[in-house]
This record gives sequence, structure tokens and C-alpha cells, in this order.
Amino acid sequence: MNIKFESLKKSVIDAGYLWFSGGAYDLNLVGIRTKDSTSNAFNDFFCVAYNDGKADMLLVFPATTDPGLFWRLNPENVSGVAIVVPGQYRGMWKIGRHHGKFPALVQARPVEVYRDNNHDSILDTGADVKRETGMFGINCHHAKFEGKSVQVDKWSAGCTVIADYLGHQTLMEICEKAAEKWGNSFTYTLLTEDQVK
Repeated sequence: MNIKFESLKKSVIDAGYLWFSGGAYDLNLVGIRTKDSTSNAFNDFFCVAYNDGKADMLLVFPATTDPGLFWRLNPENVSGVAIVVPGQYRGMWKIGRHHGKFPALVQARPVEVYRDNNHDSILDTGADVKRETGMFGINCHHAKFEGKSVQVDKWSAGCTVIADYLGHQTLMEICEKAAEKWGNSFTYTLLTEDQVK
């Protein structure tokens, strides 16, 4: 996908969601779930859009917005593996540590998820799939600790995971600057590819 700042902004607003533009480092964190539903691949995108005080900035990272194959086949939750429902979740994340281990954006407010419970590789997000809202540890973090991961494997059981370790480090540096100005609270907007202009 060729994602541009203005088209992403328009896509978020056209979907009925808030676009943050209050000043420097007022961040828009936007996940894009693509039509490519291949399991275990970093085939989605995570976008960070903001103004740095001088110009509009957009960073786009390869990511997954859905769980890896391992957790699709072996869900930890008896109701099924978690798949975040597209939408905008105000103040969903804050800066913290993923499982207490390393810096990440960690869930601070409830999120709605599908519960895919048929233990196969197919992503089930239809109208007949059970939904649940709550605190499930749906974070935003990196995969392996060096380089760029090519398979999701166990890295995501529902989290948004950035494939590139250095990309995630850049994200966290930007979030630290944003938190100093706007507070430690970050909204997550998840779009589908069809919603992106």
C-alpha cells in the first residue's frame, strides 16, 4: 500500500473517527488490516502520523494486527484467540512494559475483540463471530530483539506487533516526546484496507 499523510487523515475522518491535530506531537496511531489474511505474516501496517512542529510526518511500519498461527491453533482463552475489532479506542494505550519485560504501549482501557475459536489458520471476523470487550493485554510491541521478523509465530496473541525492532524503538521515542506534552495516553485507530482511500 502507498500510504500518504493526507489520505490517511481523510480515511480516519471519513470513518467517523477523531484525527488529532492539536499541536506538535499530537499523535495519530493507526493500524491498517489488509485484505491479505495469510496467517503468520506481517502483512498489515502500523502508522504514526503527527506534526513535529515544522511539518507533517508519517511513519509506516510493517506489522500484524491479528494473532499469529500458533495462537490461532492454540488459543489461551477458552473463548478463542483475540482479534481486535476495527474502530477507534480512545486512550487505549499508555507507555509501559510488555509483560513487564520491555518498553511498549500497553493496554490501559477496554478494547473490543472478536473471539476466533475454531482452531484453524483462517481469520474469523464475521458478524456471527462472538465479540467481547475488556482488558485483555492487547499491547503494541516489537517481535524479536534485533532486525526484522518475517513470521508472527507466538509474537501476537492479539497484540499489534511491529516486525522491525528498530522501527518499534523509533515509535517509542516519538511516544515519549508526545507523553511529555500531551500525557501518557494514546488512542488507537484500527482501519481495514477497504477504509483507506
